[in-house]
Amino acid sequence: MITDITGYTASIYMRGIRFGFVPTTILALVDASIGGKNGIDVGVYKNMVGIIRQPSFLLHDLSLLQSLPEKEWQNGFAEIIKHACIKDAAMFKQLEQHSLADYMKDKKLVAELVQRNALIKTKVVQKDEFEKGDRRLLNYGHTIGHAIETQYGLMHGEAVAIGMVYASQISEQLLGFDAKERVKALIEKYQLPTTISFDAKKVFEVLAMDKKRVQKEMNFVLLNKIGKAIVHPIPLQRLEKIINKL
Repeated sequence: MITDITGYTASIYMRGIRFGFVPTTILALVDASIGGKNGIDVGVYKNMVGIIRQPSFLLHDLSLLQSLPEKEWQNGFAEIIKHACIKDAAMFKQLEQHSLADYMKDKKLVAELVQRNALIKTKVVQKDEFEKGDRRLLNYGHTIGHAIETQYGLMHGEAVAIGMVYASQISEQLLGFDAKERVKALIEKYQLPTTISFDAKKVFEVLAMDKKRVQKEMNFVLLNKIGKAIVHPIPLQRLEKIINKL
């Protein structure tokens, strides 16, 4: 939230001044500080007002994690799991072999993981800054995640975790994805939620206003396999039926 507000304000103040980020959470280190998206929520609608403008610098100081609450470690690992699901099957296996406690106590292990994730996102953004192609894959788990996050008072990582589980279910239904239980098990391992009771009608109403909507279709990120994601257009009418059955 702080990186979004800072980047947005700096981008419009005096028609734009230079800014930089010193991220202090796992979420900001691997995701929020990278890529130049600076968005502000409007009511229950996520990042509806915003701009893409790159920071002048990023300073990653992992010593700042020493005082990070465990809840914020969990929150940030949702984006790490997301990167593994869409781009890095080997990292997915590594996460399965370790635990949150391992990363919290081993400085070298977490440093390597943060760097690996920062490079994944940086490379994607360098190739597709304005989200015309591959960058759209970074939205895995975010379509439904954003629709439930503000309405139900969830942390971003919690909402994305739930969104990834639902997206893996939809991937199974539409693409024959056969590893939804692995995705769910990994999310549970890192102490993140995998489901929530929600009002399907209200969630779909918010989801239908998502920026990824193109006319009567939603560009939904699904998984062919662990480490391989695609953007799959789903007609809104069909998506509404799918949401109602989740």
